[in-house]
This record gives sequence, structure tokens and C-alpha cells, in this order.
Amino acid sequence: MESTSYVTTTINEHIACVEFYHPASNSFPSTQLADLTNAITVLNTNKEVHLIVLKSAGEKAFCAGASFDELLSITNLEQGKQFFSGFANVINAMRTSNKIIIGRIQGKTVGGGVGLAAACDYTFATKNALIKLSELAIGIGPFVIEPAVSRKIGKPALAEMTLDAENWKSAEWAFNNKLFTHLFDDAPQMDEALEKFAEKLSNYNPEALHEMKKVLWEGTENWDTLLKERAAISGKLVLSDFTVKALNAFKGM
Repeated sequence: MESTSYVTTTINEHIACVEFYHPASNSFPSTQLADLTNAITVLNTNKEVHLIVLKSAGEKAFCAGASFDELLSITNLEQGKQFFSGFANVINAMRTSNKIIIGRIQGKTVGGGVGLAAACDYTFATKNALIKLSELAIGIGPFVIEPAVSRKIGKPALAEMTLDAENWKSAEWAFNNKLFTHLFDDAPQMDEALEKFAEKLSNYNPEALHEMKKVLWEGTENWDTLLKERAAISGKLVLSDFTVKALNAFKGM
């Protein structure tokens, strides 16, 4: 496994695979959030690409959410808003993409990673893909990703997940609550099914896929503003003494 983070795009036939990696359990610093946003956005102008597969490298973690190191480096409201706007930008890029996005969720997923999974149009996951929204435990909340997560699993399930911030939900729970579309025992089974589905979908009429994408995201037109407002809330809370102490305690574990 590489020691440096990356976001890469590979295109095969009509399928673009966007892969991200970070040595800290695929967590996201702001630069990598910007890279992922750009990778998804630039594909809008590639007419040869009909759909996107979003995945991360490695086996154990799909995405650990925000970089704790960068959260601890935030010293003012503007920095806080800018950092959390990174997640807002990724989700909005996924939402407004003219391609259907399929998520490959192979392992544990925390915080912003749950938001990425929720912003996918269709997801394949393994039983190792436990999920957790741990933000309240460190003094903030999943405010930026909440609209995407609630859109998939509903407010009651969101409350169950968010308020029980220190415990994992099983992949079966995520599947039953519609965050995951398909669930498999292991990665080879998942990848076989994903490859077959993606190949089939990529041969559909791209104009019809684009129109279907717009239908799927109807009613979210205010998210450009909403998610930035939510980023400001998180940016304020991350400066609190509670959060600074909690982040340092988590890092020391």
C-alpha cells in the first residue's frame, strides 16, 4: 500500500473509476477533498463516460471521514468553514454530476465517508462495511452530510445513528435502511456483481441516464447554499474547547 494520498481516474470503455486513498484509513484532508471534487466534475464534459464508479483503495476502510490532523489545525471561523465546505463541494459535485455514480463500499465508513456513500446513486457493499456517525462524540455534528444521509435513510434512522455516536451500525443495518443497495459476503463477490451491473448500465442511453439522474435528485436544488451554511456551523463548533480536547483524546488512543 502506498504511503502518499491520491485521487486517480481511470476510464475503461464508458466507465470511469474514481479511486481515492489516504494512509490514515482513507480520511480526507482539504486538498484531497478538492481533488475528488475536481475528478468528479471534469467527467461532466467527457461524453464517452456514461457512469462513474467511486471507490477507495485498501480492504479495511472505505473512508474515515475528515482528517483529525487538519481539524486540529483550524484556528478561526473562516478556516473551519472552508474545511467543511470541502465535503459540501464533493457532495454537490456528486449531486450535480451528469453521470450515475455507483459506490463501492468495501470496509468501515465514518462521518464524511457515510456522506459519500449516501451521495452515490447506487451502492455495492460488503458485510465488513460497518458505518458510524461519530461527530457528536467529538463535539460537532454531521451537519454538512446530513441532507444526503437523510435523503437515503430518513430522519429516524439518522437520529438513531447520530445520537448513538460511539457505536457502529452493521452493514446489514445500512442495507435495511437503504444506504446500501446490495450487500455481499466479501469483496470478490461484490466486485463481480458490480462489474456486471456497471457494464450493463454503461450501455444504456446516456441521455436517458442523465435525465434519470436529474429525477433522482429533484428537490435538492438548494443544497449549494444549504451545505455551505452547514459547513459554517461545523466550522464554528470545531473551535470549541470540547472538540479540541476530544480530538486530542481520539488521536492519543
